[in-house]
Amino acid sequence: MAAEKVFYATGRRKTSTARVFLKPGKGTITVNQLPYEKYLQRKTGQMIMQQPLDTTALNGKFDIAVTVAGGGEASQAGAIRHGIARALIAWNAELRPALKKAGLLTRDPRMKERKKYGQRGARARYQYSKR
Repeated sequence: MAAEKVFYATGRRKTSTARVFLKPGKGTITVNQLPYEKYLQRKTGQMIMQQPLDTTALNGKFDIAVTVAGGGEASQAGAIRHGIARALIAWNAELRPALKKAGLLTRDPRMKERKKYGQRGARARYQYSKR
């Protein structure tokens, strides 16, 4: 019996990184060994994560295993979305224009700005005292 082909991609958003493993199957999605509904509590996160599958009309055609770390729940959902979109392109490059048009291939680079010395935060200064 030949081993099934697994398609891999990395998705990132802010400080979250998601490793996505995509293989043809029944449509089960696990995130860090949990069903995605249990891992991503909010409906918005679940919806965001499924956008690439909805855009390409491939819901229920792949078993997806995701390992995600860093950031918060919303950031992780965005990283998973980015990873799934990239994995779908690894499976079929013809899906790229549709995913690109939907804006699912753009990595969100926004990260927290570092605190600077002599200041209270990244931009906030200590209060000036004239006397």
